[in-house]
Amino acid sequence: MSATNLIDGRAIAEQLHSETSGRVEKLKLRGIIPKLVFVRVGEDPASRVYVGMKEKTSQRLGIDSITRVLPEATSQAELLELIGKLNSDSSVHGILVQAPLPRHIDSPTIYAAVSARKDVDGFHPLNVGKLMLGDTDGFLPCTPGGVHELLIRTGVPISGAEVVVLGRGNIVGKPMAAILIQKTKHANATVTVCHSGTRDIAKHCQRADILIAALGSPEFVKAEMVKEGAVVIDVGVNRVSDPAAKGGSRLVGDVDFKAVQPKCKWITPNPGGVGPMTIAVLMQNTVRAAELLN
Repeated sequence: MSATNLIDGRAIAEQLHSETSGRVEKLKLRGIIPKLVFVRVGEDPASRVYVGMKEKTSQRLGIDSITRVLPEATSQAELLELIGKLNSDSSVHGILVQAPLPRHIDSPTIYAAVSARKDVDGFHPLNVGKLMLGDTDGFLPCTPGGVHELLIRTGVPISGAEVVVLGRGNIVGKPMAAILIQKTKHANATVTVCHSGTRDIAKHCQRADILIAALGSPEFVKAEMVKEGAVVIDVGVNRVSDPAAKGGSRLVGDVDFKAVQPKCKWITPNPGGVGPMTIAVLMQNTVRAAELLN
């Protein structure tokens, strides 16, 4: 197959942005400006880049965004105090605590402290529970939500499909499985979740109509693991050494893209696939939070 089997995440993200922008304008007519607050602890280089990208997108869509940067040595109690203030600030509609947090801070405690109604990352236990129960009143985690939109808007048949999710993380793997297994439109799939304890992962992958790789292992998925005509979604972001690349390293996904692409009905490039959709769903969640809080 040729490059025509690429799923253009940037183009689909722009579709979502256009819809989100229209909703922002409707809120502004009511005197409401959606506001998103990013909380970043420390100076992790990747976190600085990710938050910067989210800020730029917020501004472009008319969403008010600010970033609160705290020192690496900030205590858990100090971070919880800030979150408490943001929870009680009626002008703030969405709160995103950027991962990773310093080791001395317990991430689950922090995510649970963010008001479920402002939890635009979808990590609060209440929103996680709603997702498992099929209650659409909560917020979807941004990356799995973005992958779901990619599948829907590309026209990939999901109902009855054999889906294999590589990775059981709380951010992508588990919620991805929960989204696709629901007895609803654009779901109703048969989902297998593979992980480090799975025997013969390749065998599971070979029967997948839809293969979603989110295990954080560079180019783990090889051509022989993918059946002809499968849809492959590469969520992974891994830095590998490459003396020929600028800075001596480059980013790759969890899929051996060049080898796998010819076998696929559809495949996401990396970059340009899942990444833009994560931000698009974050913006969507923020506007929805503003709508629900007003």
